[in-house]
Amino acid sequence: MELTRRVNFARFFKGEGPEPSPVTLNQRRVYILPNRHGLAFAAVLLAMLVGAINYSNSLAFALTFLLASIGIIGILSTFRNLNRLRFHAGRAEPVFAGKTASFAIGVQNTTRIERLAIQLALPDQAAEVVDTLDDEIVWVNLQRPATHRGVLEMGRFTISTCYPLGLFRAWAHVDLTMHCIVYPAPAPEQELPFSLVDVEGASGDKGLGHDDFAALRPYHAGDSLRHVHWKTLAREQGLQTKLFGGHQVEEVWLDWSLLPGMSVEDRLSLLCRWVLEADQAGMAYGLKLPDLSIDPDLGEHHRHRCLEALALFAAP
Repeated sequence: MELTRRVNFARFFKGEGPEPSPVTLNQRRVYILPNRHGLAFAAVLLAMLVGAINYSNSLAFALTFLLASIGIIGILSTFRNLNRLRFHAGRAEPVFAGKTASFAIGVQNTTRIERLAIQLALPDQAAEVVDTLDDEIVWVNLQRPATHRGVLEMGRFTISTCYPLGLFRAWAHVDLTMHCIVYPAPAPEQELPFSLVDVEGASGDKGLGHDDFAALRPYHAGDSLRHVHWKTLAREQGLQTKLFGGHQVEEVWLDWSLLPGMSVEDRLSLLCRWVLEADQAGMAYGLKLPDLSIDPDLGEHHRHRCLEALALFAAP
């Protein structure tokens, strides 16, 4: 059983499969073969060896063996350029369908040997080239088109190098189980159709105005940094947000059931647009889906929560 696992040729093309971060390369994971320049180099060496044997020329033998030794050293150097590299999974910010998702990968050199001309690439995507010094982490962004809403897995990426001679290519495959949330593509820009949503007007300023200071409350994710009360933080009283009066805020419900006769994706696209419009207008808005209801609120965190609910919605 152990022999079967070690001689598994699928690892040669696909690597070890999904793994938690971090992942460190070792001699079992790094493969190396001559590229076309290496094959041409080997052919020249063979021709030189045949000529040296034919003419019994000592200098030709010396030159042939010298070049062959350099090639062998190049094999070891190319392999060492990848061996013991460590890869960390970073952040993958949400994107809208039709855009490009970016996955942050940290490349860590665990030795004091410089690693140069290392290429990282997702399938069918352009490679990113990085250099690392001793014991440092270099962050690189790998990009993949986000064609559909939902969860986009980064999948397997390939690390390769031809450094230093360019005669051999060493490579390894890594899958860090990273994913990105893809929001629905928003419908074309349009105003909120108040005739189709439940509006609760004159609901009070809820401390979200801009005129007079009203009170302090604990900081919530997404609150504007301009409203943070830094003096209480300096007095070690925790992070507080300043509330102001003098501004009326409307509450709107963006309701799935009020869009009959539309396909699932068209509904999600329109709701996505309304979430963006309501957020930009500074309205407190809620979202109603067949399997989920999100109470009206404001802020960046609330916007991401609503958009994520649209992204992960499964039609009943």
